[in-house]
Amino acid sequence: MSDRAFTDWETRVAAVWKIADTLTPQELVRTIDALSNERPADDAFAQFERACARDAVGIEDAAEPLYRAALASGALDPLRHARASIQLGSTLRHLNRLDESEQLLLAQLRRCEAQGPGAILHDEVRALLAFTWVAQGRAVEGASLALETLAPHLSRYQRSTAANARALRGRSVV
Repeated sequence: MSDRAFTDWETRVAAVWKIADTLTPQELVRTIDALSNERPADDAFAQFERACARDAVGIEDAAEPLYRAALASGALDPLRHARASIQLGSTLRHLNRLDESEQLLLAQLRRCEAQGPGAILHDEVRALLAFTWVAQGRAVEGASLALETLAPHLSRYQRSTAANARALRGRSVV
């Protein structure tokens, strides 16, 4: 598929996601599957979109292997790789595989930290990690991480909110 054809495909996929809330779960999966079938069976981008559709409608057990295949391919761009990691972490949480979720999200967080300031989806991975910690029974740590993530976005009290959040968790950074 040429670059132009891929761009056209991405545009059509994005159009489906814009109207996803108006589609039934079956229509969303069927529509994304139809678009994905235009790509080779092992195409990471198609696998990712198929996983997203299943995840969005609550079919996490079917989303998991598709996310894993897309990630294992090594072909995803940095944004989709980050999204797939975060979404798979969330899926694993929904499947009550909390330790696996935590490990995957911590690995993505390390990739974000290696990228430095402005890393793709840095705050988002921290938010999903906070949910996992809450699900693990670590509500104080989860709340602390969520508040620490929120702090830079506040109009006032950023420094004190971040410091109190870190103190609450008893750690300097995550």
